[in-house]
Amino acid sequence: MKIGIVAGGPEKSLADLSTYNDIIDIWVGADKGSAYITKHQLSLDIAIGDFDSVSNKEIVNIRKQAKRFKQYPVEKDETDLELAVRTALSYKPEMVYFFGVTGGRLDHELVNIQLLYQLLKKDVKAVIVDNSNQLSLHMPGEHKVMKDSDREYISFLPFTHHVEGLTLEGFYYPLSNKTIEWGTTLCVSNQIINDIGTFSFHDGILILIKSIEPFKK
Repeated sequence: MKIGIVAGGPEKSLADLSTYNDIIDIWVGADKGSAYITKHQLSLDIAIGDFDSVSNKEIVNIRKQAKRFKQYPVEKDETDLELAVRTALSYKPEMVYFFGVTGGRLDHELVNIQLLYQLLKKDVKAVIVDNSNQLSLHMPGEHKVMKDSDREYISFLPFTHHVEGLTLEGFYYPLSNKTIEWGTTLCVSNQIINDIGTFSFHDGILILIKSIEPFKK
């Protein structure tokens, strides 16, 4: 099962949700993300959050469109997105797509990236998608990444303090058994040569980001 969670980040940074509808089984709206789902005329399967970021008109429509609606108090320990993640995990998904979680407040953006770690620990694949980037976390091992005609630039950043034994094959800038740490720019803005690139490492957690140049959007 694949679940799409849409949060209430700036609409200008939002990916085109309709292009993912064929692969998403359940759409979950976190607060204003519910309004984005209805605006794209997608099935609002679950709407969750305190809904302090939507207008009265929007919340009436959200209540009408949502198959499941759960409203929480504004003063709570969890963010709306964390509540949405908890709900998504109850379905035991194989993959979770996050939309509307970047481009706004920096504190929200950073903690949203860290939320991926909670899914990684549960062996659930997850990716953050906006109109320019895709971001995912990876555990040690060998991984393959497909060439993307839109997001052609690929960067690798350490999520943990160190990532050891990083090897890149099939990339314009190959790498062999290197250790990268916080602050390094060694693995920024690489590209896949053919159709598939391979990366592997033996210790740490790695961030993979696929990006498009802004002027090409």
